[in-house]
Amino acid sequence: MIETIKKALGISPAADYAQLVKEGAIILDVRSKGEYAGGHIKNSINISVDQLPSSLHRLSNKDKTIITCCASGMRSASAKRILESNGYTHVHNGGSWASLQHKI
Repeated sequence: MIETIKKALGISPAADYAQLVKEGAIILDVRSKGEYAGGHIKNSINISVDQLPSSLHRLSNKDKTIITCCASGMRSASAKRILESNGYTHVHNGGSWASLQHKI
């Protein structure tokens, strides 16, 4: 049951986020600008999930690893689906930014 929920949310099983970042992964924070200003992961890119479809040009390399994050994991799951439906091949839902920060 838990695995089904994780899959529905787009949460990747046991991804080594620290290793992915060392290898050059982009951290994409899909919260609002105000939320992002209140705290975020250093060097992350902020594109709110509602602006993502019209801002894909900012993520030009579709083969680059992208880790999405937000406040709880819901918007980052939506962002993962948006990216994958637009041809991005290596996308991970990192869940909440606060939790992800401790994993990298």
